[in-house]
Amino acid sequence: MSLNDVFKIAGSGMSAQSVRLNTTASNIANADSVSSSVDQTYRARQPVFATAFSQAMEDQGFNYDNPPSDDAGLGVKVLGVVESESPLRQEYEPGNPMANEDGYVFYPNVNVVEEMANMMSASRSFQTNVEVMNTAKSMMQRALTLGQ
Repeated sequence: MSLNDVFKIAGSGMSAQSVRLNTTASNIANADSVSSSVDQTYRARQPVFATAFSQAMEDQGFNYDNPPSDDAGLGVKVLGVVESESPLRQEYEPGNPMANEDGYVFYPNVNVVEEMANMMSASRSFQTNVEVMNTAKSMMQRALTLGQ
């Protein structure tokens, strides 16, 4: 792995954490939305990540006689965003204009406390990747000054 690969890996981590931050922001924004049916209610979403290393190992049919090439350390991939399967909140509010014929409204399955923890974790991970890039940049600049 060369020092240039550090930028690709940290960049993929920053991109993945941006997806995580956007998903978390969407969840928080829709936490108090109301619906009259289960099918129309917003469901919490979470991104699914995979390391490019494990994907490269699968692509190459990794075994101990055939180790992966140097391209294995490629960073993080966002495989997609999935909806949570946890149950929705159902509350009896017959005066609510969004209530169904039985007087119930449905709220998303978003836990705001968990989402805030996700947001803090994602922002710290993003910042860590920025620091990795800055450190690699400093190392490259110092290597250029060795011959002076």
